[in-house]
Amino acid sequence: MHTIVLAGFEAIDQITADTPPGSEKLILLVRWLLWGVMLAGVAGIIYAGGKFAWEKWNGGALESPKIVVAALIGGIVATSASALINTVVLAT
Repeated sequence: MHTIVLAGFEAIDQITADTPPGSEKLILLVRWLLWGVMLAGVAGIIYAGGKFAWEKWNGGALESPKIVVAALIGGIVATSASALINTVVLAT
């Protein structure tokens, strides 16, 4: 029984994942979307920096830290999306 289990694990180790035919355009689209999300995050942080300066200059309420935190959380989720999906899919 022990050798059968070990043989099964050796067979699993030899499996390689290949991308399906025609998936190059889908992968390119996902990379472009990730680039767009990152660009939006950087733009959000720049906007929040300008808004923070404006709020400090005028003495208004500070709402810009919320924008910075939201942009940072969005960037973290976007860059870790692959790991999150692998964890969710492989956990089930």
